[in-house]
Order: sequence, then C-alpha cells, then structure tokens
Amino acid sequence: MMAKVYKAYLLRLGIIGVISIIFALAFNEITYRLQKDQADRAPGTIQLVIPDGTAKLVEAGQNPVSIPEEMVFVTGDILEVVNMDSAPHQLGPIWVPPGATGRLVMEKAEKLAYTCSFQADQYLGLDVRPPTTFGTRIVALSLSAPTVATLLFLYSLLVYPVKINENNGSVVSVT
Repeated sequence: MMAKVYKAYLLRLGIIGVISIIFALAFNEITYRLQKDQADRAPGTIQLVIPDGTAKLVEAGQNPVSIPEEMVFVTGDILEVVNMDSAPHQLGPIWVPPGATGRLVMEKAEKLAYTCSFQADQYLGLDVRPPTTFGTRIVALSLSAPTVATLLFLYSLLVYPVKINENNGSVVSVT
C-alpha cells in the first residue's frame, strides 16, 4: 500500500516537474527578451569617430555631439578610434595622430575610466560586460525550474492532498 502512495507522489512530482520546466523556460525567455540590452550580442568592432574641430570644441569646454560620455562593450569587442580631427588625441593607452586609427581590445569584463583628450571633462567611461550566451540562459533555467517545481509540488499537496481510500486501500487525490 505504501508503494502506491509513493508512486502517487512521484507521479505528481514528475508532472509538476515538466510543467515547471515549461513555465520557467517561458518566463525566463520572456524576461530575457524584455530586458535585453547592449551586452546581448556577439563581439565585434565598434568605431568611434572623432570629428574635425573636436580639439577646438574641447578647448571651449564643449563636448562633440557625436561622441557619447559612456560606452558599453562586450568582452572581445574592439574599439576602433578614428581621428578625423587636425589635432592628435588620446584615449587611455591609445594615441591617435590626425587621420590615423587606434584600436583597443576589450579583453575582460570590467568598468574602465580612461583619460580622454576628445571630451571636455577629459574622461571617457567604458563598461565592458560579459556576453549573454546560451549557456548562461541554460544556467538560469536550471536554477529556476527546481525552485518552481518544489514550490508547486508543496502547494499541490496543500490544495489537493493525496489520500488513501479506507475501503479498498487505493490512492486517491481529492480534486
């Protein structure tokens, strides 16, 4: 008789486990797509063009409109600084003479604050993030599905307890 009770619990746990995986997969995918940001892409080359006249704007205390104050990258990105200005410029370790191009490889996830000659405040923030991969999404699913399954299983036992029929010893669920 106890084997029937265990079988009823295991069957319920199995059904709830499958439902939980489907629910967690759908919920994780929906929230991923709603919160998708600039780090959810493959690494590539990002060009930052310093327009002509930038040095004069910086001397006057103004920032060029086309250059952002903060930039977000993915590990493996290459920042390509193209200097179209008549003056040389520097971004951290990159020295870019007029008409030249400098490159900086984003090797690891970190927040960087580089000195920058083409910004009025002499600073450019770079945020390098790890890319969101299929593996990280699977880890999220493997963390959420067991939790959901456990909670739903316990809730189902409270709402629909497994009972034993007193007359013939069979297992029944109250619905």
